Amino acid sequence: MKNTLMPNYSRLPISFIHGKGAQLWDDTEQVYLDALSGISVCNLGHAHPAIRDAICEQAETLLHTSNIYGIDKQQKLADKLVALSGMETVFFANSGAEANEAAIKIARLTGHQRGLSLPKIIVMEGSFHGRTLATLSATGNRKVQAGFEPLVQGFIRVAYNDIEAVERVAKQETDVVAILVEPIQGEGGIQIPDADYLPRLRALCDQHNWLLMLDEIQTGIARSGRWFEHQHHNIKPDVMTLAKALGNGVPIGACLAVGEAASRLQPGTHGSTFGGNPLACRVGLTVLDIIEQENLCQRAAELGARFQQGFEQALQDLPGVSEIRIKGLLIGIELDKPCPELVMQALEQGLLINVTAGQVIRLLPPLIISDAQADEMIKTVSALIHDFLS
Repeated sequence: MKNTLMPNYSRLPISFIHGKGAQLWDDTEQVYLDALSGISVCNLGHAHPAIRDAICEQAETLLHTSNIYGIDKQQKLADKLVALSGMETVFFANSGAEANEAAIKIARLTGHQRGLSLPKIIVMEGSFHGRTLATLSATGNRKVQAGFEPLVQGFIRVAYNDIEAVERVAKQETDVVAILVEPIQGEGGIQIPDADYLPRLRALCDQHNWLLMLDEIQTGIARSGRWFEHQHHNIKPDVMTLAKALGNGVPIGACLAVGEAASRLQPGTHGSTFGGNPLACRVGLTVLDIIEQENLCQRAAELGARFQQGFEQALQDLPGVSEIRIKGLLIGIELDKPCPELVMQALEQGLLINVTAGQVIRLLPPLIISDAQADEMIKTVSALIHDFLS
């Protein structure tokens, strides 16, 4: 039978039918332990009863009206996000790419407001910001961009975790308006920068009157052990983007802003048909409530320490393991050679993992996993690595 889906995904030979917590069942009722959370989306696991109830209750009342009317749940979710982050305003979209598009438009509008005819944004090598034309142009991965030229102009690319590279741009360019950066690079291989990197970027932005725009799409919503990764560094961005875990599987994106950026989007400048709809916002509110009630920020930090200790004991002296990088439940184990086959080998052992940047095993387990499930993940992944490197 002809496949009617466009062949733009390299799918694994498996299809899941139902899930509960950190477990998934395929169409043969084989059970798997999920160490990926749909790529940092299902932070609360699968089929969480409160999320289920929120979806059902909202579907019984209202799914969509349009942003030409007020949306009560949207206002409440914006209020909650502002309270948690210290930002001032929120624009709701449907995805991380759309949230980043909004951030880029805010930067462009700010640049033009300041009299810059060609405002530029500093972005980082190894970054990933989405697959729309503007966000893939901002992304620091040539593979993502290939075939889509001409790319959107206005991005200056520098090395990640290299303050001196940013300082050189500051000396050479007079039309920079913003920096767009991931606090921890996700698709780039769980690259955790130096502890002073974000504070120094903040200082540079203050010095040069640039916007600091943080892409917290993968790091945000408690995954790093705080609500947002930048909170570990006692700084605040001018713009922050969120998505993924905010809806625990229901599509939603958010662009938050403060200061002059907070009012940059005016009627007619930007919008979204489905962005901030009652269903997505009801779920977003429920997600935030559960994280607060169950103290999952602290739980993510505790689990991260458990993974750190477990992997260090199992792998630290193993030749071929280049580095173990962990912050909360952002976990990357870099090997000294490509290892894509480990994804299928893990699947055969009932574990879902991911390999990114060619040779980094990436784990993004749900925040609700038990200690026993964490230990099982450590044991299985460590054994796979030992066998692969032997």
